[in-house]
Amino acid sequence: MFSWLARIVSACLRPVRRYARMSKDDFDDAAAAGDALVWHRDLEKHSRGEFSFAVVQANEVIEDQSQVETGADGVFVGVYDGHGGAEASRFINDHLFHNLMRVAQENGSISEDIIRNAVSATEDGFLTLVRRSYGIKPLIAAMGSCCLVGVIWKGTLYIANLGDSRAVIGSVGRSNKIISEQLTIEHNACKEEVRRELRSLHPEDSQIVVMKQGTWRIKGIIQVSRSIGDAYLKRPEFSFDPSFPRFHLPEPICRPVLSAEPSVCSRVLRPNDKFVIFASDGLWEHLTNQEAAEIVHNNPRTGIARRLLMAALNEAARKREMRYKDLQKIGKGIRRFFHDDITVVVVFIDHELGGKKVTVPELSIKGFIDTVGPSNFRNLRGLE
Repeated sequence: MFSWLARIVSACLRPVRRYARMSKDDFDDAAAAGDALVWHRDLEKHSRGEFSFAVVQANEVIEDQSQVETGADGVFVGVYDGHGGAEASRFINDHLFHNLMRVAQENGSISEDIIRNAVSATEDGFLTLVRRSYGIKPLIAAMGSCCLVGVIWKGTLYIANLGDSRAVIGSVGRSNKIISEQLTIEHNACKEEVRRELRSLHPEDSQIVVMKQGTWRIKGIIQVSRSIGDAYLKRPEFSFDPSFPRFHLPEPICRPVLSAEPSVCSRVLRPNDKFVIFASDGLWEHLTNQEAAEIVHNNPRTGIARRLLMAALNEAARKREMRYKDLQKIGKGIRRFFHDDITVVVVFIDHELGGKKVTVPELSIKGFIDTVGPSNFRNLRGLE
């Protein structure tokens, strides 16, 4: 009955190389896009259709981590947008899926509560790592990550979100027009409802949200109100002293300022639901939901994630009154002044495949660029 769960859980017990990270050689040739900081996998199969994957690096060390896990009865998508460093997003990439499969095996199903429990276990695991590392690496307490998860299992789509990454579903309406629908709630202080929520939760703190450098920030530091990590804003024992001015709080926190409780929803997929776009906020800074959905709907599937990425990068260049080919010449680190790290996964839903056996890849696809940099990316294969 739970063949996908059984298969994946069983696989999780095998050696780590069973879920080896992909090397750069396993991604399609980035030179085709003319941008050395772009990685993409143009089209792959999953049990209910196909998916397309693309990543662009902007930071000196990429803080986006991401994964697609495919099985006989389902697909798992994770997009993890780190901040303050890459440790939190890497930890999620290595542990969340396994936590989900462990909890799902214990309960014999997938549900909203099971996804919440998997996120909670991942948060607890990272805070344990922070506690162990804090004495020798205190800045790990300032590292956190947004977390966007999608699971399609037996005709139902489950979405969980912490932070401001976004999932958008494209459905065909009348006259074959595509209709975009945002499935995620964004936990960002730029949203008035988020500021209201924070003020109601912290009525004694007049500085819970303040405008700083033209942007609403929680405690004048961070924009997202929910995350995995950011231990210094959740546990008083991880508070920073004035020698860390960027993260120092004038008054120690008495209770958590940020939350690790995800917004979770589920949706029985309908015949007119055609695809879901999962992306970190870097994409949505430059494209609207409808613009992105129309690009997917009006173009071939092959390379569609890369096409969305290129649309965002062209728009980022246009905003700076330059051409994309000029942007391509700018290296990582400096590139962050023009756009963020961006991850895009487009999952197509082919309803006619329901109930049919489809051959899907045996290995997961984990799209990321590690601290070793793109030139050494091939060395990461196998983790042996």
